[in-house]
Amino acid sequence: MSEADGVEPARVVVGASDSLSSRTALYRAAEEARRRGAELWAVLAWDVPGGELTAHRPAGIEPLLDEWRRAARRALLTVLHETFGTAGPGVPLRAVLGRGPAGRALVQIADRAGDLLVVGAGRRGRLHRLLSPSVSRYCVAHAACPVLAVPPSPLEADWKAAHRRNALRLPLDTRHLTDETRATVRPER
Repeated sequence: MSEADGVEPARVVVGASDSLSSRTALYRAAEEARRRGAELWAVLAWDVPGGELTAHRPAGIEPLLDEWRRAARRALLTVLHETFGTAGPGVPLRAVLGRGPAGRALVQIADRAGDLLVVGAGRRGRLHRLLSPSVSRYCVAHAACPVLAVPPSPLEADWKAAHRRNALRLPLDTRHLTDETRATVRPER
C-alpha cells in the first residue's frame, strides 16, 4: 500500500529544538520510525515575538513574518544536522514548522490516530512548571494519537551542573575521583 493507493504513510511526529531533552526525543523518535517503517516528522514550533497580537498588526508585518519563519527554518535544519549529521536518521525525514505554542502545534500536526507523537519530558522544577506550561502534559491531554514522553538523558543533570559551575567560574571538584580511578588512566609510552 502506498500514498498513491490513498493510504497515508505512518508518521512519527517529534518536537524539535536545541534542548538536550529534545535531542534525546529526536533519537528515540528516529528509532521508533525505523521500527515502524514510518516517516519521521521533526517539528519546530515557532511564534512571532509578542505572540498573536504582533502578528495581527496592520501593514508592514509580512516581511517580518517571513524573516521569523526563515529563522525558524534555519534553526530546525541546524538542530537536525547537529543531531543526525549528514547521514540523517536512517528513515524518510520531513522538517516541519508549526506556528504557535509548542504543544498546540505538535497536536495539530500529529492529527491522525495512527501517528505517534514523541516529546521530550525534561525534569522541571516547581518554579519552571509554574511559569511555563508543560508541552508533554499538553500533548498527552489533547493528542488524537499515542504520545511517547521521553525522559531526559541521564547525562543532562551532569551537563547542567557543569554549565552552572562554568557560568559561575567555579573550579572543577576532583575529590570524587579515587586513586583507583586515577590508576586506570595510564599515560601512553
